[in-house]
Amino acid sequence: MRQKDNLLDIARDVLSAEAEAIIALIARLDSNFEKAVETIFSSSGRTVVTGMGKSGLIGKKIAATLSSTGTPTIFLHPAEAGHGDLGMVTAEDIVIAISNSGETDEILRLIPYIKRFNVTLISMTKPGSSLARTSDMLLDVSVKGEACPIEIVPTSSTTAALAMGDALAVALLTRKGFREEDFAIFHPNGSLGKKLLVRVEDL
Repeated sequence: MRQKDNLLDIARDVLSAEAEAIIALIARLDSNFEKAVETIFSSSGRTVVTGMGKSGLIGKKIAATLSSTGTPTIFLHPAEAGHGDLGMVTAEDIVIAISNSGETDEILRLIPYIKRFNVTLISMTKPGSSLARTSDMLLDVSVKGEACPIEIVPTSSTTAALAMGDALAVALLTRKGFREEDFAIFHPNGSLGKKLLVRVEDL
């Protein structure tokens, strides 16, 4: 029983730490968030999300959420970018770079090449980092620590970045006037899509 209670305590600690990381983001929201939303909203290009490792996985989810809610978005793998994938980027695009430390080598090496396209660079990282200093807009997703005893495994940091991505997506879909009917168009398959399409057809 003691071992079970200990495991439950661990789970509670993790969830509490990650919840605190998200709540801490609220006080740090500033004009950069509004500017990021308006910049993406008014862009004639696409949004390009990039990140390495766990930040890259979070970036893929953010890109998927943005695309499914009316903001065309692609994911650019920073390690593949220099081997031809930079061809995905155009001067009209907005780039969102995600890095917990703001010092990820692959991301920092990519930035000068991205800048050649004169794109707007939005970063999700910690203030004062190399990535933050080279960005046009900073969305502060820094955390006081990870939700694990060794404070190495990306947990609170990835949760914070994911939550900020959701906040960005919801702000954008609201700004666009994105409706349930629009969502149904992008989700024709699966139980959610079928339910939405039936309701839309009834309108």
